[in-house]
Amino acid sequence: MFDKHSHASPSFSHDEDTHMDVEHIHQKDEQPSGSEEAPYAEHGPGIDHKIPQEEVVPAEPELWWSRVRHVMREPFSEFFGVFILILFGDGVIAQVVLSDGAKGGYQSIAWGWGIGVMLGVYASGVSGAHINPAVTFTNCVYRKFPWRKFPIYMLAQILGAFIASGIVYANYKSAIDVYEGAPTSAPSQGQFFSEFIASTILMFCIYSLQDNGNLGAGNLTPLGLFFVVFGIGACFGWETGYAINLARDFGPRLMSYALGTSER
Repeated sequence: MFDKHSHASPSFSHDEDTHMDVEHIHQKDEQPSGSEEAPYAEHGPGIDHKIPQEEVVPAEPELWWSRVRHVMREPFSEFFGVFILILFGDGVIAQVVLSDGAKGGYQSIAWGWGIGVMLGVYASGVSGAHINPAVTFTNCVYRKFPWRKFPIYMLAQILGAFIASGIVYANYKSAIDVYEGAPTSAPSQGQFFSEFIASTILMFCIYSLQDNGNLGAGNLTPLGLFFVVFGIGACFGWETGYAINLARDFGPRLMSYALGTSER
C-alpha cells in the first residue's frame, strides 16, 4: 500500500530538478564574454528570415559572373542558338559560292541550313529555341510570352547572327580574296583557323547534344553527331577537308610518310 507521502515525493523531485536546470541555464547565459565562448558560438546565431538576404549577405565580387549567367541565361541561349544557325547557314553558302559550285550546290545549302536549325534548337532549349525574332514576336502575340523579354531576345538573336557571320568571313577570308582576284595560294594561317572553327563547333554541338538539362539528344546522340559532322563538312570542309580530329588526320599522315608516299 502506498500512502499520500509516497505520491508527493516524485513530484517534489521533478520540480526540484526543473528548478536546478533553470538555474543552470541562467548561469550559462551569465558567463562573461572574455575568453569563454558564448553558448551559441558553435552553431552561430539564429537566422532571421524576415530580413532580406541581400541585406545579410553582401554581394561577393568573385560571384558576379554566376549571377549574370543566371539572370541572362535565356538571352545567352538565344545568342548561341542563332550563332550556330548562322555558322552553318552562311558557312555553306560561302563554300558553295566561293568554290563556284565545285564543293556543293543547292542541296548542300538546303542541308546546311536545315542542320543549322536543328543544332541551333539543341543549343538553345533553355529559352525555348526561338532563334528568330518573328517566332518571339508571334509567341508574344498568341502564346502570352512576356513582352518585356522581346527586346532582349531580339538583341541576343541579332548579336549572335552578327558575330557568327564575322567568323564565317574570317574563316573564308583567303577564299574571298581569291574570288575577288587575289593569288590562289591559301595561307596556312587560314587553314589552321578553319580547323579551329570546325573543331570548336564540333565540341560545342557535342556538349549541346549531351546536355540533358537543356534538351539533350539522349539515345539519339550518335544520330545527332552524324548531322554535326555532315554539316561541318558541307559548311566548313572545303579548305582543309575538315579533319576535326588529330588522330584521324595525323595518324594516316605518319603512315603515308613512313611508306614514302607523301612529302608533307
